[in-house]
Amino acid sequence: TELKREYDQCFNRWFAEKFLKGESAGDPCGQLFKRYQLCVQKAIKEKDIPIEGLEFMGPSKGKTENSS
Repeated sequence: TELKREYDQCFNRWFAEKFLKGESAGDPCGQLFKRYQLCVQKAIKEKDIPIEGLEFMGPSKGKTENSS
């Protein structure tokens, strides 16, 4: 929860103060996002939350793309 709050604040500040003013270079929140992402992934594993089919976590192993 704390990491999410910190990341959200960083992203919102960057978005409002830099990106919307045309300054899109750099990734000031990247390291914070990585820490937050690792925390979420750890919680998913610890709580055995099924995530099959969710694309946001990356492609599933052995998944084939449908060409239709």
